[in-house]
Amino acid sequence: MKKIIVTVASLVMLVLSACNGNSSIAGGNSAGSTPGQVNKLTAESFRTLVWDYQANPNQWVFKGDLPVIIDFYADWCKPCKMVAPVLDELSTEYNGKIRVYKVNTDEQRELAGLFQINSIPAILFIPKDGKPRMSLGAMQKPDFIETIKSVLMVNPADGPSGK
Repeated sequence: MKKIIVTVASLVMLVLSACNGNSSIAGGNSAGSTPGQVNKLTAESFRTLVWDYQANPNQWVFKGDLPVIIDFYADWCKPCKMVAPVLDELSTEYNGKIRVYKVNTDEQRELAGLFQINSIPAILFIPKDGKPRMSLGAMQKPDFIETIKSVLMVNPADGPSGK
């Protein structure tokens, strides 16, 4: 009897977490693109805002209007916590030039599996044109800025807020 209760409780938790993850496109800071902020992505919002890998499983078709940085992280990861404030700064400094998203690998296992994330932090740089590039491990702000310039082809003085 105890096994049945544990199994049912596990199924209920699985269903609740799946429903919670899929409904976030309309809620809070988890889907859309609030300018100048780091926004959380779910599998659903990723397919809407970045790449619909279900519709185009064998071809990269970027859906965004600006280059993107995606931070694959987990709440328990200390190096991820060191990267988070840097990404917050960059999202403000490059407001209107790039979008910055984050994906919690514990909550979004589908996305973590899609990009074969085995260690975190993992940072995905997606240029407007061209293929995405992954960087593994914590990065310092100067490294981010250099990668934004060389991979995303964005300079701080480019774009609407022109710093």
